[in-house]
Amino acid sequence: MSHDDARFLDPGLIARLDRIASALERLAPPVAPPVDFDAADAFVWHADPDGFQPVPSVNRVPLELLKGISRAADQLIDNTLRFARGLPANNALLWGARGMGKSSLVKAAHAFVCAAATQPGAHPAGSPEGSRMRQLKLIEIHREDIASLPRCLARMRDSGHRFIVFCDDLSFDRDDTSYKSLKAVLEGGIEGRPDNVIFYATSNRRHLMPRDMMENERSTAINPSEAVEEKVSLSDRFGLWLGFHNGTQDDYLDMIRGYVRHHDLKIAPAELEREALEWSITRGARSGRVAWQYIQDLAGRLGATLKSD
Repeated sequence: MSHDDARFLDPGLIARLDRIASALERLAPPVAPPVDFDAADAFVWHADPDGFQPVPSVNRVPLELLKGISRAADQLIDNTLRFARGLPANNALLWGARGMGKSSLVKAAHAFVCAAATQPGAHPAGSPEGSRMRQLKLIEIHREDIASLPRCLARMRDSGHRFIVFCDDLSFDRDDTSYKSLKAVLEGGIEGRPDNVIFYATSNRRHLMPRDMMENERSTAINPSEAVEEKVSLSDRFGLWLGFHNGTQDDYLDMIRGYVRHHDLKIAPAELEREALEWSITRGARSGRVAWQYIQDLAGRLGATLKSD
């Protein structure tokens, strides 16, 4: 409508139209500002309001201190390196015993690949895109924010970076339906997972569902095998399954000795072994978490300061 035409409109109508337009503008969601993914190597995704919080220093354990999980470490690092080079790679589910280094391995693999990208020869001149190392960002999403995962991925889709989206301790309880949106994002949706994003999750459950929930579905269904197929199929979206099992006594002591050397703690070997085994007995486990808790106790008694990695 031209200005000449507007002269013949009722001023009251024009005022009402202006108020309606203003109301619609207030109802419209604000345009999300661009994300500066160069601000850090790692971010935490928060929903409501949506945003990426930079993490200046990631809390992680050096890869060489993760003992008893070498096979899983080799597989995850190889998968992550391929992804960083733009080659095909799988979503990964790290499942199994508590405290055996599942989340620590994800963070260590990210650090390893980031370090590899800065080495000479990582970006050879004239190399094809598929063989070049790309900047790799680690994005942590909390379990309670899984429903916002599609919005999170949308913010990363057009970025020049590559992303590991990481959810620690992922599991779903009875009557929780948010796993359906995760299934669609991982493989089944129209858009699917962006090519520059891979999803890593840790869980104590292989199928991400409590056993009693799945058994109850099986016992009450007309066709028991079909009743649990939808829930079991969630873990099938992860092409790489890495199992973590309770450590042996030798694994546990290797962890302890590795920490002692790394942090330069002064204690006699025989005394160290005796104390470490006694500590594990009182905790009822021989895991990496228990080993680290002993090291913190030992350092405190020695008056030593632990290195920040």
